[in-house]
Amino acid sequence: MQSEVKEEVRVRKGIYRRFLKRPLDFILSLMAIIFLSPVLIIVAILIKLKLGSPVLFKQKRPGLKEKIFTMYKFRTMTDEKDENGELLPDSVRLTKFGRVLRSTSLDELPELFNILKGDMSIVGPRPLAVQYLPYYTETERLRHFVRPGLSGLAQINGRNTATWEERFNYDIKYVNEITFLGDFKIIFLTVLKTIQRSDIGERGVDSPKDFDKYRMK
Repeated sequence: MQSEVKEEVRVRKGIYRRFLKRPLDFILSLMAIIFLSPVLIIVAILIKLKLGSPVLFKQKRPGLKEKIFTMYKFRTMTDEKDENGELLPDSVRLTKFGRVLRSTSLDELPELFNILKGDMSIVGPRPLAVQYLPYYTETERLRHFVRPGLSGLAQINGRNTATWEERFNYDIKYVNEITFLGDFKIIFLTVLKTIQRSDIGERGVDSPKDFDKYRMK
């Protein structure tokens, strides 16, 4: 089954996907890092002052062909712990400042360096947690046949408020229909939704439960 799926995806590759998408990712991410460098520096300083060190949040995520890489984001939560030394729930450690970073997507700006390195793409399925890997169906694994993205088709169609099934359906649709115009449209709508601050949900509150727990129900 897996080999048949891989062959189907290989046949559907076009010129943009094979030869242009990665070079454009590199050029655009480098330009964005240079242009947004003042914002990156200011946000990093504010995080240092308000939340302390480290400024960056690092987490392992599966990328192209499920290869594990380290994804970078700006830190949005404190390290507060209970009397037993266990971290407090996310909803408690997420500060007002952290919520602003998330709602404006400023916390995701360090992922531009992941794009520059080749771990990610500007557009693609969002990289999810490593512990979700054993719970995907063969069809759902199609989302890992391309580099994960800073934004994707699922993010402009519900973002955190969409169900897991809806997200994966959009991911698979994107993998099978990658075009330059399609990527341009996703980037444009992502910027628009970020400005409008729409379809924003807080993990564990507005968004579905963690996928591994959801699939085990």
